[in-house]
Amino acid sequence: MKFGVVIFPGSNCDRDMIDALEADMNQEVVPLWHKERDLSTFGVDDCIVLPGGFSFGDYLRCGAIARFSPMMQAVTAFAARGGKVLGVCNGFQILCESGLLPGVLLGNQNRQFVCKNTYLISDNQTTDLTRDIAGRVLRIPVAHGEGRYYADDATLDELEANDQILFRYCNARGEADGASNPNGAVRDIAGICNRTKNVFGMMPHPERAASEALGNTDGRLILAGLMQHGAVAV
Repeated sequence: MKFGVVIFPGSNCDRDMIDALEADMNQEVVPLWHKERDLSTFGVDDCIVLPGGFSFGDYLRCGAIARFSPMMQAVTAFAARGGKVLGVCNGFQILCESGLLPGVLLGNQNRQFVCKNTYLISDNQTTDLTRDIAGRVLRIPVAHGEGRYYADDATLDELEANDQILFRYCNARGEADGASNPNGAVRDIAGICNRTKNVFGMMPHPERAASEALGNTDGRLILAGLMQHGAVAV
């Protein structure tokens, strides 16, 4: 398969993601400038990644302007065809702003930028991204100021009912204890997907936990989920 990594003005984790996919996961990667529109060389078994960092116009609201980039029109059409899309951190914010994922990302509850390792767990066995790691506690870093996932109760209940919650923050034992939630995200949500389970968004950075040189390769387990399976028909 092939990965496309979208680069927005302000992106600062694009090289991290490219390096994780190429050097650590041995995948083909194509950098995509945000003003491009052509994804015709990508098939439904390929994946487009919106990396973390920042994007232009974030001072208004994270992802609010980037959603209008020409590439996002192509990404929306690609997702509608069944292609896989992963948004990490700012990429998650852009997916929510674009309407490809429900809910919003608000400022952290403590009003501070948070940069540290966190623990995640998934009980979702219905998506490519999480099927092989369900029940396993992963240590994945976060780095954000606006990472608090929020949606109304009706939307949250729908996410629960449709198995659209990918990851929740937890402690090292896999337990939700409040203190392990770094941003105050509702129901400890760290990542979600769309109803057809081919668009994935998560706040923690798996690409920052993919190198043995960094002493943590848990992120590879998440990225590998994009590679091992075909698209899920729901």
